[in-house]
Amino acid sequence: MWLADEAIPEKPSPIGSVIAEPATEHGPEMLTLTIPEVGLFALLIALCLSLLQATVPLLGAATRRPLWMAFAEPMAWGQFVFLLVSYASLTASFLLDDFSVDYVARNSNSMLPWYYKFTAVWGSHEGSVLLWSLILSGWGFAVSLFSRQLPRDMLARVLGVLGVVSAGFLLFIVVTSSPFDRLLPGMPADGADLNPLLQDVGLIIHPPMLYMGYVGFSVVFAFAIAALIEGRLDAAWTRWVRPWTNIAWAFLTLGIALGSWWAYYELGWGGWWFWDPVENASLLPWLSGTALIHSLAVTEKRGTFKSWTALLAIFTFSLSLLGTFLVRSGVLTSVHAFANDPSRGLFILALLGITVGVSLLIFALRAPRMSANAGFSWLSRDALLLINNILLVIMTITVLMGTLYPLILDALGLGKVSIGAPYFNSLFVPLTVMLCAFMGLGPVSRWKQMPGRELFRRLLGAGLAALAIAVSIPFLYNGQWNVAVALGMVAALWVVLGVVRDLFDKVRNASSALAGLRKLTPSYWGMVVGHVGLAVTIVGVVMVSNYAMERNVRLDIGEQVNLGGYDFTLTELGERRGPNFLADTATIEVAREGRIVTTLYPEKRLYIARGQPMTDVALDPGLLRDLYVAMGEELDDGSWAMRLQVKPFVRWLWLGALLMASGGVLAVADRRYRRRRAAAADRESMRPAREVRA
Repeated sequence: MWLADEAIPEKPSPIGSVIAEPATEHGPEMLTLTIPEVGLFALLIALCLSLLQATVPLLGAATRRPLWMAFAEPMAWGQFVFLLVSYASLTASFLLDDFSVDYVARNSNSMLPWYYKFTAVWGSHEGSVLLWSLILSGWGFAVSLFSRQLPRDMLARVLGVLGVVSAGFLLFIVVTSSPFDRLLPGMPADGADLNPLLQDVGLIIHPPMLYMGYVGFSVVFAFAIAALIEGRLDAAWTRWVRPWTNIAWAFLTLGIALGSWWAYYELGWGGWWFWDPVENASLLPWLSGTALIHSLAVTEKRGTFKSWTALLAIFTFSLSLLGTFLVRSGVLTSVHAFANDPSRGLFILALLGITVGVSLLIFALRAPRMSANAGFSWLSRDALLLINNILLVIMTITVLMGTLYPLILDALGLGKVSIGAPYFNSLFVPLTVMLCAFMGLGPVSRWKQMPGRELFRRLLGAGLAALAIAVSIPFLYNGQWNVAVALGMVAALWVVLGVVRDLFDKVRNASSALAGLRKLTPSYWGMVVGHVGLAVTIVGVVMVSNYAMERNVRLDIGEQVNLGGYDFTLTELGERRGPNFLADTATIEVAREGRIVTTLYPEKRLYIARGQPMTDVALDPGLLRDLYVAMGEELDDGSWAMRLQVKPFVRWLWLGALLMASGGVLAVADRRYRRRRAAAADRESMRPAREVRA
């Protein structure tokens, strides 16, 4: 509806008041007319600063000019401040219902609750890319604050590379995806509303966490490129880069888990992962980032895998850019995809090609000069971590090919194919079991070499215990043998018991167990918590995949259905009005053995502005099971279609992810990443042989 031929709505937006009446009578409202222009102007200034950050510090490091290198930090600060202003301006436009801004008109509505207006800023393509750029500038700001102990030329190169990446994305926004375009003079009376799928608490926390992980790997990438240019990949470099890698990986882990949780309860089907190409796009950098974390450990401890570590850093960030291309190019149809504009996709594809091409060229020119002389036997922690890396890379390539192969065939005009869960599960699951087998061996093994007899002796008890417990669990749970459950449990228990055995070995010679535990470093505890988290997630996957129960039924008031020992009874039907939707509601009592366990209230909503129906599921969560009810459609006889599910151990999926992310954060607390003497020694070791020119 447009103002040119329609009356002013009952609740006019402030910008509408400015247009309708003289500006002199509405001084405060006039401010809203300029807010988007302030945002655009700040965005352009940030672009200029990013271009300076991308050129002057790199030239200064190349020519040994301290003044030019000193440009890096103020440019990073300024870019962050102006992007913050730009983002705040777009947020204000949403909160003030400024429907003269095209992006606001397409993704908001006057009836939308304020907290969804706040999160609608990143609810579609333009705003999400602006958030991406803001987070990228925030990472650069953090590097400039917390890496001042770095040699000046190294810090200049790192911030310079980050400036190059930031400039590319800001150019992308300005050229193809500005969120500040106006609709004047044809301003709509109200907005089209935010996609109902995104009107959920999951939207508030999932995308920012995911972007923090995606973009965080740009810091790791920048450190790798800077080190390659400098020609030094040593223990000092790994101490600088490991905290940033762990933090980015932790954020990405949380982001993926939140996305899985969101899909579980929001889409109404009860699944936690369905190998959607956009889901795969976030899994790819997580897999390669996991390999990078382990490779960095070897490089720091033994001085090996230098070139491989740098290549993994490049590969991980490139996969983050690939995920951006898949989500925003329009080549995919998905509930997660943000855009359907080939021109935007072409721009990101060009950015991806330039980034990967230039990075690999630098790697090809510099990596051969950084070989390591340290050796190791094939029965050592070095070798086990190498196998760990190989398996993770194979898993990454497996997912990558399954995701891209249908797109490549379609682009070449060779037809359309669909690759789904059977392909991914048949390859990914055996690789995960193999990965767990070597993860159980890693913690108890020694660096460089270890006698096979000693390794066998250490893990014999853990292996027998894992096998005995895993074989018993299917019988104890439902009295039937299940090979898949037993195999998954063996893998999870093997990982956990291997860590437990290593803990025992580390504390048994101390004066007391407590004294021995206190001597363990935060990075070691991070490894323990991370490995246990993976095992917990595996338990959740195995149990919910094999023992979940589901029934699609029709229910009328007073009718009862039994599922998994629970009696679901529909006791009441009603209606209610939300802030921007109408809902049919149901009241379902759940009882077990005659005792009421919980009461669930599923809804079928109709969002007024879009006329779009949505299912709002009802959940009774628990550590050992979830009760899940999704309300379908009303049937001809007045009854309602319902989907009832009992999901055993499904919460363990996200509990494990939370533990893994906590392990990544815990590792960053290690003192050796903050010790000033170590930083000074690192700085001295990286000092250039030639004098710095004033």
